[in-house]
Amino acid sequence: MRYRLTFAVGLAVGYVLGSRAGRERYEQIKRTAQRVADNPRVQEAAGVVGAQASRFAGMARARVGDTLQQRIPFLHSEEHGTGNGTGWPDEEAAERKARESGIPY
Repeated sequence: MRYRLTFAVGLAVGYVLGSRAGRERYEQIKRTAQRVADNPRVQEAAGVVGAQASRFAGMARARVGDTLQQRIPFLHSEEHGTGNGTGWPDEEAAERKARESGIPY
């Protein structure tokens, strides 16, 4: 109960101080954040971080994909046609069959 009361008091103090700062301070913080975000150095660093994150995500996807292909049989492309990676091994065959019969797929 004591922690709830402390949290409520902290919330109230934060609200009062925030409302005293008002809209002007909010706009000032917003302008500063926008200037930082528009800085070419910050954008370059964000691009580098994004590229590294993409590379690591690709590596993780490849590792997890290899593990899943070993553990889940229908993900093996050799066993089921070309294996489009959707997890539905007969999807391509169903499309072909629908085209041949003239039914829209």
